[in-house]
Amino acid sequence: MTRTISKIAKELNVSVETIRFYERKNLIAQPNKPETGYRQYPNETVDRIRFIKRAQDLGFTLNEIANLLSLNDRPCGQVQELAEHKLSTVKEKMADLRRLENALQALLTQCLINDDDSHCPIIDSLLP
Repeated sequence: MTRTISKIAKELNVSVETIRFYERKNLIAQPNKPETGYRQYPNETVDRIRFIKRAQDLGFTLNEIANLLSLNDRPCGQVQELAEHKLSTVKEKMADLRRLENALQALLTQCLINDDDSHCPIIDSLLP
C-alpha cells in the first residue's frame, strides 16, 4: 500500500514539512514523481517515520537517529554501544536535574523560614 505525503502526515500526526525535512536530512527517501499525480510513499517510509518519531520521543537527536538507521544492517553490538552512550548521557542529565532539584528545594525552604520581607533568599543566592 502506498500513500501521498499529506495522508502520511495526517496518519502520523506530523506536518508535511516535517516529512520534507526528513527527506532533506536523508532520513527517508523521496519517491520519484510520476508524470501525472502525486508521489506515492511506501509502507516502509511510514514505518521509518514512526521509528524516527519514537526515537525522538526517547530523546535521540536526528544525528543519533541517522546513526541508528545506518546501523540497521550491522551487528547488534554497534547499536548497543550507541545505546550505552545515550544511557550515560541520560544518567548525567538526571544527576544534574537532581542537583538542581535539591538546590531549589533548599532555596524554597529558606524562603519558608524567612521572616525578613526586605530580602529574598533566592535572589540573595543569585547575587555575586
